[in-house]
Amino acid sequence: MTAAAPTDADLIAAHAAGDPRAFSELVQRHRDRMWAVALRTLRDPEEAADALQDAFISAFRAAGNFRAESQVTTWLHRIVVNACLDRIRRGKARPTVPLPETGQFNEPASPRDSMSERETSLVVKEALDLLPEEQRAPIVLVDVEGYSVAETAKMLGIAEGTVKSRCARGRGKLAKVLGHLRNPDAIANVPTHESKRERATPKRGARRPQGTPGDGEGR
Repeated sequence: MTAAAPTDADLIAAHAAGDPRAFSELVQRHRDRMWAVALRTLRDPEEAADALQDAFISAFRAAGNFRAESQVTTWLHRIVVNACLDRIRRGKARPTVPLPETGQFNEPASPRDSMSERETSLVVKEALDLLPEEQRAPIVLVDVEGYSVAETAKMLGIAEGTVKSRCARGRGKLAKVLGHLRNPDAIANVPTHESKRERATPKRGARRPQGTPGDGEGR
């Protein structure tokens, strides 16, 4: 009778106990899903690959502290998102915030509305940079990436009420900065065209990180 495949928790425990193959198997099992998370967050294949590699190294080193208070996938997800946010915080990557289509509004197009999509995107990214990190992180996750308040709270390790209040304060600041671009009510919500379920998956040909920490890094 064929033995059942080890669970994610089994692999984490085996890795912590010194099994040199366990972490590699865990990474192979979840690489595609975590790659999609990084790509959705950073919107750049090269940056996503680097952030994912950073995340796997962090997970490799921190696996011994995993206490099964959440699923392994949730734990990995949080590490990947935090690695992406770290790159944004250090200025190595910046997310793009899509704005509503001009056709959504009935007002005649003004010179401001005629700005190219690239120019508008740069303005929005600069506005995001003006937000304190404690507000920018939940804004990116909730309003740009489409995660729920509960998911964002788990990933950032804060209360749901804190996520809501920080998003509200951040939206208020963005509305003041970006109100000249679009209908203030629309900007206040920093909308995105994609829902969480509809967000892009990795494009064919995008670079994925090669190997895993377990393949060549010693403990």
